[in-house]
Amino acid sequence: MLNIFRSIPTQMDYKGQKLAEQIFQGIILVSAIIGFIYGYITEQFGWTVYIVMAGFALSCLLTLPPWPMYRRNPLKWLPVQESGTEEKKPADRKPKRHAKS
Repeated sequence: MLNIFRSIPTQMDYKGQKLAEQIFQGIILVSAIIGFIYGYITEQFGWTVYIVMAGFALSCLLTLPPWPMYRRNPLKWLPVQESGTEEKKPADRKPKRHAKS
């Protein structure tokens, strides 16, 4: 059962994070404007709150899971290097010189 959860990708690349943030802010802004206008017309502040909360829920549904559209530009990592094979001995290192002021 845990293998099913481990197979779900959880990473999001940097461009995907930027896109998710833009979508999140856009949906919140649009729902706030629509909620304010509708609440003003009907003279019910409760409708404003409900519409903004619905926009928040929609934006969370669209931006919090790492959907494939947020994973299109993965980072290219450097290959792992063996650090123990070619270590310099302390005698091989050059002494550091300080800059003269």
